[in-house]
Amino acid sequence: MLNDVLVRGLRLLVCGTAAGRVSAARREYYADPRNKFWSVLFETGLTPRRLTPGEYVELPTFGIGLTDVAKDQAGSDAAIDLCRSSPGRVREQVKRFAPGILAFNGKKAAQLFLDQRHVNFGLQAARVGTTRLFVAPSTSGAASGYWDLEVWHELANLARDLAM
Repeated sequence: MLNDVLVRGLRLLVCGTAAGRVSAARREYYADPRNKFWSVLFETGLTPRRLTPGEYVELPTFGIGLTDVAKDQAGSDAAIDLCRSSPGRVREQVKRFAPGILAFNGKKAAQLFLDQRHVNFGLQAARVGTTRLFVAPSTSGAASGYWDLEVWHELANLARDLAM
């Protein structure tokens, strides 16, 4: 659906499950106005200002990239065919580009990538090469019941430490 935003030297690669319907239609990551992604990046200091979905291609200038586990589908986690996800593709991209942290925007993306039924928020014990893995609450408006900005602050602090 959406092209990966990947370059070498990223501090942080954010991986969602799949593009939402609004994002797929607009061809912009996290384009649904109910999604907190862009405000979270700003509130946690990962970006110096609140970017718009149309500015997603500028994220590498802030050390951030984007991808999804299911690239050929759009919709909510409940609406897509999770069997068609491709965690192996993401793993290969992480090995190739070696971001400092691969952060999952929601537990479903992490479960698919790690092939684990249960995952906890925060830093994970597993790594891909030198890349650390982190699970953050989904910024989707549909996941507001599980929302915790503090976990995103923890992620931002880890990413800032990599820049030092």
